[in-house]
Amino acid sequence: MDHETRESMEDIHLRILRITDDLRVIQRELNCAAMQAPTDPELMEALSDPPEIESMQVLKSALDQMRHFLWFYMQVVTSDSEMGEKLRQSLRQDASVRASEAEQQFQSATDSIMLRYLADSKYRKPN
Repeated sequence: MDHETRESMEDIHLRILRITDDLRVIQRELNCAAMQAPTDPELMEALSDPPEIESMQVLKSALDQMRHFLWFYMQVVTSDSEMGEKLRQSLRQDASVRASEAEQQFQSATDSIMLRYLADSKYRKPN
């Protein structure tokens, strides 16, 4: 593993630790609010406001998506089985196909710009 990749993995590890800590704090604060809400009508109303509910739904969706991704990631990274190798191989192929498609799109855009420039230059008057 090269130096840059190692630093990137260390950064990811630190971010995971910070996010995990933040999630624990959020859970603790929401738990306190949920316990107080039944006895506090104003708090109950504030917690059930559409912006509050929407932010909770966005968080839930992001966490669900991350949970599914982490399950898949752990299968790919920790699996020494034939299935794990097939998943890794499939991911590498998908990445190379996406890179090839992006390169083709870039080349098409470049060709289009060049053709437009050449076509426009035919009608320009020399200085």
